[in-house]
Amino acid sequence: MANDGMELKPQDVLVLLKVAAHPRQRWTYAALGKALSMSASETHASVKRAMAAGLAVSQGREGWLPVRPALLEFILHGVRYVWPAILGPAKRGVPTAFGAEPLASLLNATPGEAPVWAHAEGSAKGPTLSPLYRTVPKAALADPELHRLLALLDAVRTGRARERAMAAELLTTALGDNCEDQ
Repeated sequence: MANDGMELKPQDVLVLLKVAAHPRQRWTYAALGKALSMSASETHASVKRAMAAGLAVSQGREGWLPVRPALLEFILHGVRYVWPAILGPAKRGVPTAFGAEPLASLLNATPGEAPVWAHAEGSAKGPTLSPLYRTVPKAALADPELHRLLALLDAVRTGRARERAMAAELLTTALGDNCEDQ
C-alpha cells in the first residue's frame, strides 16, 4: 500500500522547527505560513506529512505539536543524507552553520570562511550554502530563535566532526530539554 504524496519535504522540517522554537505559542496555518513565507495550505500539507512520518502529533482541537525526540533524531541522523547541503560561490547572505550563533562565538569563526544563505539583506559574505528550503533566509532574519535552530541544523548537514558534535549537543539541549514545556 503506497503512501502517495506523504514523503517528507524540506519545508516540513522548517515548519516543525518554527513551532519548536516557540513552544508556548499556538499557531494557525495562516500565521505559520505568513511567518515562513508559505501559504496556509503549504503549512497544512507540511503538518500532515510530519504527522504521517511520526515527527508531529495531533492534539485534537488544540492543534498539533512536533514530536521533539523524533525531530531531533531525524535532524541528527537523517537530514544530511536526505537533503545534503550544497556549497556554492561566495556571496552576501545570512550567516549559517558555524558562521551563526551560537557556534560562531564558540568556534571563533573567521569572517569570509563561514557559509551563508544567499540573501540581499544578509550581513556577511561567504561561501553560499543551499538552504533547507527557499524561504529559510527570510524566515531566519525575522526570528532569531528559528535562525539559531536552522544554523545548528546546517552545521549538522555540512560541518566537520567537531562542528557537527557541538551542533548536536546544542540541538539536543534546545529540542530535548523543552519536551515538557509543551
